[in-house]
Amino acid sequence: MSGNTVTKPDAKYKPRLLQDYRDRIVPAMKKEFNYSNNLAVPRLLKIVINMGVGEAVTDQKVIEKCVKELSMIAGQRPKINKCRKAISNFKIKKGMNLGCNVTLRRYRMYEFLDRLISVAAPRIRDFRGFTPRAFDGHGNYTFGLREQNIFPEVEVDKLDRAQGMDITIVTSAKTNKEALALLKLIGFPFKG
Repeated sequence: MSGNTVTKPDAKYKPRLLQDYRDRIVPAMKKEFNYSNNLAVPRLLKIVINMGVGEAVTDQKVIEKCVKELSMIAGQRPKINKCRKAISNFKIKKGMNLGCNVTLRRYRMYEFLDRLISVAAPRIRDFRGFTPRAFDGHGNYTFGLREQNIFPEVEVDKLDRAQGMDITIVTSAKTNKEALALLKLIGFPFKG
């Protein structure tokens, strides 16, 4: 066997948020939107976390630090994004590393969302909730964070600078209203 074996999670283990979705959220959504069965209820498909690193143009070592921090936050190694074409006005060459992103699915997605809602969001300075108007019309919600140090996995003493990130929550909802109701029942902190 190779050294890169993947360990499967315990068969009895289920993330707290997933269990809550099955026990409480599915019946509530069925009642509110009159779905015929459980499979018609919208669910989370994936969460995409993206870090664009503009400083990587002058210092490529910044990308390595961002990859390390994002892997600690997400629990999964991110993919490094390369520039597709050269842009001379921004001093960008083709193939240059300019950011990183990670796509979370299944258990890791629920674990990350649970940590975001219960631990990280309350640590945001002057936080009053996320805007409910950031849906894309197809049930997906995108928001940005200004600093990565709101996550407890990141060691604040070792940070050189604050790095923001964009987070997209992709759902199977057909409309924004269904996706908003789903995220509210999950406990996502919206304004108002």
